[in-house]
Amino acid sequence: MSRVSNILPDEAVFDDFKKQCLATDNWQNKYDNHGMQVWIEVRAVNKGNHVPKVHKMKCKMIVKDVSAATMFDVLHDSRYRKKWDVTMQESFDIARLSANADVGYYSWRCPIPLKNRDVVTLRSWQITDDEYIMVNFSVKHPKFPPRSNLVRAVSIQTGYYIKATGPNSCIFTYLSQADPKGSLPKWVVNKASQVLAPKVMKSVHKAGQEYSNWKSQNSPDLKPWLHPEQNTLPMMDPAELSIQRADSLENVDESSKLDANEGEDSS
Repeated sequence: MSRVSNILPDEAVFDDFKKQCLATDNWQNKYDNHGMQVWIEVRAVNKGNHVPKVHKMKCKMIVKDVSAATMFDVLHDSRYRKKWDVTMQESFDIARLSANADVGYYSWRCPIPLKNRDVVTLRSWQITDDEYIMVNFSVKHPKFPPRSNLVRAVSIQTGYYIKATGPNSCIFTYLSQADPKGSLPKWVVNKASQVLAPKVMKSVHKAGQEYSNWKSQNSPDLKPWLHPEQNTLPMMDPAELSIQRADSLENVDESSKLDANEGEDSS
């Protein structure tokens, strides 16, 4: 992906993301319980090969009672997200970039003493007969710069791969490499991601179980992520966006400590 006209993910990006979700080589299992698995990528350290301090993590969940299509709808439906995402502070779509890509804003609450975080991401998706893929990464938007009261986090690559295994069952995989920025030591970030991922996945699963009933009472035919003609967001030229780099992945103070008495999480 180039930084300007070709910022939109192409077929190769979706293919590579799917391969990462299915891969087992160079992935170390950290959690395996009740149909849920958490893995972190293990990268060899060779001379001249710098390994990022924030792990690439994936979590796979076997869903036996919700269809792949419904789980995909849950991820897209911003109105419904307000019902189940308890950490969300603010979320909205900004603009359309294509029939299967948009740019949006999301902020979430962090436990004291940390500052709350936000992110601006380019999201794109692809649907085949029995597979659903969604990928996002952080971008710079000219009208949504970082806010002084929030720490701007960076998604290097985050997304979902959903594979149908039956009419009402699927394998749901979440993969992410994201830097929350601020003064959090990277070992805390990595450990937290492994512990929190199963909890988040369980919340998404529960949301999937309850979505059909909720949607039947809330604009049941409105799904602009499936029907682009329903999308009322303004169009935006992708060339106005640029990829948000995560310099903190390469410049980390390994000796930094998380001070529970620190009243402010630096940006």
